[in-house]
Amino acid sequence: MSLLPFPADRRTSNVRRCATALQQLHGEAANRFWRSEMAGFAAALREQGVEDEEISRQAGLFMHAVQMELQLVYAADEMNASA
Repeated sequence: MSLLPFPADRRTSNVRRCATALQQLHGEAANRFWRSEMAGFAAALREQGVEDEEISRQAGLFMHAVQMELQLVYAADEMNASA
């Protein structure tokens, strides 16, 4: 297992950037965006010598962080709409 200097799920600017983009994209455009992000993500880690198993784990953590960010934005929007 490789040691990452900064785990993917803690890269908050990247998490927020992806969540913001996904809020504005739908259907196939959202799928293309996400596939492109994950391909770049994996390639960058692979260049650093990270093993596939760890890349997969980091990708899962990142995906979860983006989903949580989307849920936070949705909850804030719901609270604002009902206020």
